Amino acid sequence: MSIGKEAKYLGMSIDGLRKWEADGVLIPERTPTGHRRYRMNDLKTLMHEKPSRPLATSCVIYARVSTKKQEDAGNLDRQIGRLSAFATEKGWRIVDVVTDTASGLNENRRGLQKVLQKIANQEISKVVVEYKDRLARFGFSYLTAYVQAFGGEIIVMDQEEKDEQQELVEDLIAITTSFSARIYGKRGGKKLVDAVQTVLRTEGESS
Repeated sequence: MSIGKEAKYLGMSIDGLRKWEADGVLIPERTPTGHRRYRMNDLKTLMHEKPSRPLATSCVIYARVSTKKQEDAGNLDRQIGRLSAFATEKGWRIVDVVTDTASGLNENRRGLQKVLQKIANQEISKVVVEYKDRLARFGFSYLTAYVQAFGGEIIVMDQEEKDEQQELVEDLIAITTSFSARIYGKRGGKKLVDAVQTVLRTEGESS
């Protein structure tokens, strides 16, 4: 199979296949004229058998913002750009870029679950984040222990966290909403939640 057909079959780019060849993941044969040809048996093995351990240089980038407003303002894209530059400078192979637009208090984020599944499947060896709170507001040490249990590691690009006041306000609102719903019920707690949200957002904007 030619490199073009191979890329289409696997749903990836030709440059990605060339990178796999350089990393020893998938080695093609060569025709007398030097063209790459991939064996179908190798493809089937790659598609159905997981490697015993991920490449030491393989990583996934994880970026998160709390609100759609932050995403629309370009905060998420800029975060991805900084992380990509950091990983490339380190010489790591970026397997995937995973994002979430959700509170750092939400442990059921789709992107976060995807990252943890990749770690459990041993598809990657590193998770790269900009700050600890991008991965989780609380429980970062538990996530670290989970990743390490599968032979991986979490790489924090910048250990000094920025003071994202508005994002902290949104997280506090999320906590208030959750507890109010539990204590007063969804209907009874709505007025309380609305009042608290108004106060918090007003304080956040005026600071």
